[in-house]
Amino acid sequence: MFKNHPKGLIPAALSTMGERFGSYIMNAVLLLVLCSKFGLDEGKAGVIYAVFYAGIYVLSLVGGLIADRTQNYKTTIQSGLVVMALGYVLLSVPITATAGNTNWLLAFTCVALFFIAFGNGLFKGNLQAIVGQMYDNMEADAIARGVKGEELDNIKERRDSGFQIFYVFINIGGLIAPFVAPLLRQWWLGVKGMVYNAGLPELCHKYLNHAADMTGEQMDNLTKLMGEVNKGGLDLANMQEACRSYLEVFNTGVHYSFIASVVAMFISLAIFVAYKKIFPTPAKKEAAATVDYTPEERASMAKEIKQRMYALFAVLGVCVFFWLSFHQNGQSLSVFARDYVITDKIAPEIWQAVNPFFVIVLTPIIMLIFSALTKAGRAISTPRKIVIGMFITGLAYLFLMLVSMSYGYPNGEDFRALPIDEQTAMKSQWWVLIATYFFLTVAELFISPLGLSFVSKIAPKHLQGICQGLWLGATALGNLFIWIGPVMLNKLPQLWMCWAVFLVICLVAMGVMWGMVNWLERVTK
Repeated sequence: MFKNHPKGLIPAALSTMGERFGSYIMNAVLLLVLCSKFGLDEGKAGVIYAVFYAGIYVLSLVGGLIADRTQNYKTTIQSGLVVMALGYVLLSVPITATAGNTNWLLAFTCVALFFIAFGNGLFKGNLQAIVGQMYDNMEADAIARGVKGEELDNIKERRDSGFQIFYVFINIGGLIAPFVAPLLRQWWLGVKGMVYNAGLPELCHKYLNHAADMTGEQMDNLTKLMGEVNKGGLDLANMQEACRSYLEVFNTGVHYSFIASVVAMFISLAIFVAYKKIFPTPAKKEAAATVDYTPEERASMAKEIKQRMYALFAVLGVCVFFWLSFHQNGQSLSVFARDYVITDKIAPEIWQAVNPFFVIVLTPIIMLIFSALTKAGRAISTPRKIVIGMFITGLAYLFLMLVSMSYGYPNGEDFRALPIDEQTAMKSQWWVLIATYFFLTVAELFISPLGLSFVSKIAPKHLQGICQGLWLGATALGNLFIWIGPVMLNKLPQLWMCWAVFLVICLVAMGVMWGMVNWLERVTK
């Protein structure tokens, strides 16, 4: 699996694990903690989440520009890890939100999120650019040795599998992270004589802020859940104080999970520094390769660069819709897991681990399939793989749509207004989430690592960092609109309608990509 790949591939992937760890912690808890800490509804919390995730990828353009201009990729990457760690340090401070401090505390939280996003922007795209440069160097060395024909084609094909290997290793951090947040939170709740319940924070905030507007069913639900979570740490005779105590302990436990993210950042930094010397140094490479070209050669090169950039933007446009659909895992799918699925023994955040688990397990299988097809002379081009990925993403939402129709689920607001016993009777089984994440992960493996490979293949040599930033910028644009998931889940009359919208988005994007396949294949040859 690792044979004939650059020596720096695995260290580069391992140094990304800390960033992935922090990212999946955020995937797991950010939306839910914004609701439980500040009492925001899913729509408002979803907007903050969406802007944060869009910021990560938009700022990758800034990070790519800095690295390309300075040709100092390694220092830029190191700075990103330090800035991310600072953001997680700020988030780990367990300050309780009150009526008097909510405004500045929410602003403080957003500043911490900005540090994480900016650090990610310095780090993420530039490390991916370094991985692409490893394969550029490998191909250039092969050409210098006189390698031609099928042997050279085989060397070039290693880029796709290399990015798939890279993707497997970075997801190890994502596999571990979702277990950390609930473990720390549940430990802290246990210390304080309480247990976890996903639906209770919303009812606590309603009681503290709008008790007079609560229905009889909501009061009954609050009283019942308070009795279930109390193991001696709550005074149920004073419901107002009980609600305050539960929210404070619940949210403090979440803050402790960010300390684990700080540790992960410094582990990644240590790995990167230890292997820094074996990573490519683009500035030296470019200086040695400076050549004079005739005006005709320059015109031809300019035309080729334009074609490559047009192709890049075409693929980025399609991938916007993939990320809009895929990153519902931290938005509407987190709310779905919390409210509509039987997860009494498993916190909703832990379902975030299913995606990286499938990445690790399925990537070798998909690589073997691609390798077998290549050897049989039936290789699938990267643009065609992206078409297949969009189709499989659509299958995930078709599956959710059919499940929601069969259970007759109302929208989120109507569902949570039902009595607790009625909600429990309507909930679906855990396998629904497993199947959904299976479809989404297979789709991801056809699009995300191969998209990175496509960008590194098509990007002009002097624009590697900024082109990886553009790929992440497309992800940002998709993430900017992911807040529509929770809004549709809560506002459309029936839940299946929310999933139907995402199904249509995926099918339209697939059709557009299919129409461009032949052109993209010509440009990338």
